[in-house]
Amino acid sequence: MKASAPGKIILFGEHAVVYNRPALAVPVTQVHVDVKVSDSLREGIFINAPGIDLHAGLNSLPADHPIASVILRLFQLFGISQFPPLDISITSTIPVASGLGSGAAVSVALIRALAVHVAYPLTNEQVNELVFEIEKLHHGTPSGIDNTVITYNKPVYFIKGQPIETFKVGKPFMIVIGDTGIPAPTKESVGDVRSLWLRDTVNFENLFNEISQIVLIARRSIESGEPELLGKLMDHNHALLQQLTVSSPELDKLVEAARNAGALGAKLSGGGRGGNMIALVEQAKAESVASALISAGARQTIITEIS
Repeated sequence: MKASAPGKIILFGEHAVVYNRPALAVPVTQVHVDVKVSDSLREGIFINAPGIDLHAGLNSLPADHPIASVILRLFQLFGISQFPPLDISITSTIPVASGLGSGAAVSVALIRALAVHVAYPLTNEQVNELVFEIEKLHHGTPSGIDNTVITYNKPVYFIKGQPIETFKVGKPFMIVIGDTGIPAPTKESVGDVRSLWLRDTVNFENLFNEISQIVLIARRSIESGEPELLGKLMDHNHALLQQLTVSSPELDKLVEAARNAGALGAKLSGGGRGGNMIALVEQAKAESVASALISAGARQTIITEIS
C-alpha cells in the first residue's frame, strides 16, 4: 500500500499562532513524502528510510523515535499487539528541519499507508488528531498547523483549538522558497519566545495582535484575488518576527536578496533561526529571484504556485 503527503509553508502568523492568533498556511506539493507498506517474509516490522539513513527493525528503535512512535501509537489505537511482518519504505524530497513540515508529512503518509494496509481506514479528522499527538512528542507545544495543512492538503486559516477553516485562492500566485540550509530548531525558538513573552507580556501581546491583523488582511487579499497586496504584508510580518528574535543573519540576507531581485515582498517562514524564507514574485521574475537567493547563500530553492 502506498501513501503520499505534501510539504507546507506558513504564509503568515508563525509564532503568534501559539498564542491563539490566526495563521495562514498552504501545502507545497512540489515536495512530498512517499511511504510504501508491503507484507514481508521476515519477522517483525522493518523500516527503510534512506533519507535519514535508517535501515532497522522496529524492535531495535527506542519507543520515542519519531517513526517508531507513529507505528506504535497507531497499532495501539487499532488494538493490534502482535505486529504483522511488514516492510516499510519511506522516501522524501522535503528538506528535514527546514520548516516545510517534513516530520508531519512523514507521520501523515505513514499513518495512511499503514491504516489502509491493515484495513483500518481513518478519516482526515482521525489522521490529523493522531499526527498532532506525535507532533507534541517532538515539538513540545506545536501549534497544530503543520499536521492540519498536510492532512487536508488545502490552504488553511488556523486558530489553535478552533474548527479548521480551509479557504479558496481567488487568483493563483507564485512563491519562491529559499532554504538557508541551517536546521530550524522549532522547539528552541518557540521556547525562547515564550520566555520573552513571560518577561515582557504587554509588548509581546501587542506584537502578536499586529501579526493577527496582517493575517486577516492577507486572507481577504487571497480570497478576493488580489495576491499582489501580500508583498507589503510579508515585509511587515518579517519585521515583527525580527522583533520576536526568531530571524537570523542568514534569513535576513536571503529576504533582502529576494527584495533586491524584484520580489514583491519576503519574510521568514516557520520557526525561524534557520529553515526557510519565502518571497512573493510575479511569474516572470520567479527564476531570477530564485537564482539571486542561491547567489546569496540559499542551499536550495523551490518555486511553487499557490492555487
